[in-house]
Parts: sequence; structure tokens; C-alpha cells
Amino acid sequence: MAIKISLEELLEAGAHFGHQAKRWNPKMASYLYGIQEGVHVFDLTKTKVAMEEALDVLKNAAKEGKNILILGTKKQCKEKIIEIGKETGMPYVSERWLGGTLTNFDQMKRSISKLSEMKTKMAAGEYKKYTKKERLLLEREITRLERFFGGISTLEKLPDMLFVVDTHKETQAVKEALKMKIETIGIVDSNSDPTVVDYPIPMNDDAAKALEYVLDLVKKAILEGQSKKK
Repeated sequence: MAIKISLEELLEAGAHFGHQAKRWNPKMASYLYGIQEGVHVFDLTKTKVAMEEALDVLKNAAKEGKNILILGTKKQCKEKIIEIGKETGMPYVSERWLGGTLTNFDQMKRSISKLSEMKTKMAAGEYKKYTKKERLLLEREITRLERFFGGISTLEKLPDMLFVVDTHKETQAVKEALKMKIETIGIVDSNSDPTVVDYPIPMNDDAAKALEYVLDLVKKAILEGQSKKK
């Protein structure tokens, strides 16, 4: 059963507002309804169709036990990205994307291993023999590593899929996924290139309410898929 998407709620959340018309990407033309006060407006019926397809893909991927990396570093969606990651068990990135996360995955795994090792030693009290200043430096390093790698600490191999909030902002991540042949789903605003992802979701990528609405549906799709996993 398809996840229900409300055109009214998308409209109320401001999902239909794009960027200033002068900043648009012509490749987005087919998803746009027109221009209002110098701002592009999305055709929400097309947004709904694209969203339904993307959610269906996410649900099936979760049902098949695939690993979906959830990426969103904008302040409007950070907390929701963490929430999705923790509630679904999927890997996530809510801080700055580190170049090479996908294309230099072996190095990433070394950093993740370092974090795990340091946390284990800290919990076991192995750092008590160090001076107060040295312990403080170690704690800061753990905090730094946790900030950047905590959300992907469960990744044993490259993810099967990448979900991206704002493909324009996360260009590096999208390029890495393309290079590594990782399937992609992305929220694309009127200034974005929808052809760089496999499943574009055309909508406002700045409005907190709009992002919260779609990300709640993303979480629902993954959880529904996981509940039907064989």
C-alpha cells in the first residue's frame, strides 16, 4: 500500500516555493508551474508523483535489507536526519560531508575504527593513567570523531543507496555516489540539476516545515519496509 501524500499539507508547508527565478536550472522546467513575485513555483502534482515513486523505492530497499545512507546537513533538517538514523538504524550524516566518505571508504573505516577503539578504552578507564590535560585532549578527539563519523559507525561496507536533502548543496556526495554506482534519491530545488540523481523529488529544500513533512514520510517508508523484511 502506497504511503499517503497530502497536496494540502505540502502546500501549507510551503513545499511549492522554489528559488528566485533568475537562479533557476533550466533542467527543472518540467517540474515548475510558473513564477510568482520573481520566485519559481513547483507543480505540486508532479512533486507528489515523484515523492510517491521515491518513497516506494525506499520502502522496497528497506524491505530487501539494503543500507540507506541518509544525508542532510542543513540546520533546518539536522535533528530530523539524526532522528531517522536512530529510529531506523540506518547510517546518517548530519554534519559537513567529508570528501572521500564513499570514494575513499577504506580511510573512512579506519577513522570509524579509531573512534570505536577510543570509546572502548575511555569506558574501560584506560585513559585514567594520563594527565588531566591529556585526557581532555582525548575527550575532544572522541567528540570530534563522533560528530563526523558517529552516524556512519555501523557501516561495514558502502551503502546500497543514498538519500540526499539538497543535491545542490551536497554536490560532492552526489558525485561520489555516482562514481561508486550507488543509487540516489534527492530533494531538488529549482536551482538544482535533477538528472544527477536517480529519483529526484522536486520541492522547496529550505522550508523547515516542508523538509519535516517529507522526512517524516521517508522515515515511515523505511520503517514500513523493515517491518516486512523477510
